[in-house]
Amino acid sequence: MSDVQTITAILTLFAGIGIFLVACSMMSSNLETMGSSKLRDLFASASKSKLLGVGIGALGTAAIQSSGATTVIAIGFVNAGIMSLAQAATVIYGANIGTTITGQIVAWGISGESGVSSTAIFAALTGVGAFIMSFARKDKIKTAGGILTGFGMLFVGLSMMSGAMESFAELDPVKDFLAGIDSVVLLVIIGAVFTAIIQSSSVMTSVAITMVVAGLITLDQGIYLTMGSNIGSCVVALIAGLTGTANARRASLIHLIFNVSGVLVFLALGAGMNASSGGTFNFGSIFGGLFPGMPQVQLAMFHTVFNVVSVILMLPLTDALVALVERLVPDEAAEERDANKPHTYYIDDTFFATPAIAVQQAKNEIANMADIALRNLKSALGMARTLDFSATEQFDKNERELNYINRKMSGYIARLFGEQLSARDRDFLSHALHSISDLERVGDYASNIVEYAQNVAEDDLSFSEEAREELTVLEESIDRLYRDVMTAYVNGDQDAVAKAKARQATIAMLTVDMSQNHVSRMASGTCTPEVGSNYIALVSDAERAGAHFYNLAKTVRGVKSVPQVNVEAGLSLTA
Repeated sequence: MSDVQTITAILTLFAGIGIFLVACSMMSSNLETMGSSKLRDLFASASKSKLLGVGIGALGTAAIQSSGATTVIAIGFVNAGIMSLAQAATVIYGANIGTTITGQIVAWGISGESGVSSTAIFAALTGVGAFIMSFARKDKIKTAGGILTGFGMLFVGLSMMSGAMESFAELDPVKDFLAGIDSVVLLVIIGAVFTAIIQSSSVMTSVAITMVVAGLITLDQGIYLTMGSNIGSCVVALIAGLTGTANARRASLIHLIFNVSGVLVFLALGAGMNASSGGTFNFGSIFGGLFPGMPQVQLAMFHTVFNVVSVILMLPLTDALVALVERLVPDEAAEERDANKPHTYYIDDTFFATPAIAVQQAKNEIANMADIALRNLKSALGMARTLDFSATEQFDKNERELNYINRKMSGYIARLFGEQLSARDRDFLSHALHSISDLERVGDYASNIVEYAQNVAEDDLSFSEEAREELTVLEESIDRLYRDVMTAYVNGDQDAVAKAKARQATIAMLTVDMSQNHVSRMASGTCTPEVGSNYIALVSDAERAGAHFYNLAKTVRGVKSVPQVNVEAGLSLTA
């Protein structure tokens, strides 16, 4: 083979890898967009059941075709305090099983000896998908076209890599060099380094498959390269964990320990088989016998079996693994000191690896803001009614937190607009900025109410018994409004929106009556003008705060569910 042909083969190989990477990304993003609601429900179902966690990780990874994204989601949930370390560990286990799906697709896709290559048939889907994306009007159909295009591009990239490998197979120096790599440890290291560079174990596995099919390496060599890819795939999770809390770093360490442990077990098992059989019995001979004449399937099946066995071995040791990483990554004193500082509860930059989940977390954070705003509004009305300001410290902390979350959410939502999202998610985000502003305003009105109450107390005055009773009724009415608003927001319940509208109208009429009653009390001398002006301003601000709560309900545009929201304070109020 001439120098020109060699250079062409090298360029073709890099082009094939590039196309394969783009195809994986395109499939992942479009599958994620199409199944975003199911994906959210899937991760919201994580529980203490270890097997359920494994299933969630496997199905989630199969759905979005990215174990890295699934692992980062798990780390993000740990970072936000939504998922325990043990739950995250089982999801990470499952992600390792789910990531083998791409290898299986590739292996079975290039199998067969029909007149027309199955690779060419699947590659043709690139054109079909591109045609759909160009001419379809509905977003769902365009997304389906994107999935087909990505799927077809997998085989375009695979075909280019296979062609390059066949060219390299004609070069004796290349074959001699690869044949000389007989150290299984070196093969594992090569697989890990290559995967860490390209950040895709699926590409490493697919490259190994094409090399085995072309005869460049043996099946056993491909097996150890694939084992190394499992270690290299930890890089994404490690990077995500570095910027998170101690628990996030622990989750990323669990991923690394799990993958390295599986490789060590299989290295020991392989060494034992070789030693006991004189080199005649190994992983290659086992899978070669199970799937004769199909080297691509042999390697893909080993990858799946390797990960399934690793999960079976590690699952009973999960609690011990969690205890180990907790000792290796102790809690930092700084984190404990900062616990009272304003912080977000659900959003985290790690969720941008999967935008559909990032949107869901934004919804959860908005619901959490509503809960904080309600608590402060109730606290403010309580202070006004009793003139007891002992809760001022907690009130001020909540107000600082509302302002902090408002700022953080603004930047978070702006970044999300740059991601590939479903039409529903974009519709939600278009209203989300208004929602956080509304909730921040509720906090401001609550602060105003506290100031009015403090004005009355500073003058050694108080509200009349009738005024205090009216404030109690007003607080109960706002409680009911909040329940309807959150039912609408959480469940996308249009009936609850109508109920919230009626509640808000009732509150508006109630506050008008309260103001008129107080004017009558001032006229009769029951209340002083100083108390009266503060009371009327207080009532007006409470009504405006309720209107801002109602605005949250009006943003509902077909949002069916917001799992994991923190609305317990509002939903447990007495009717």
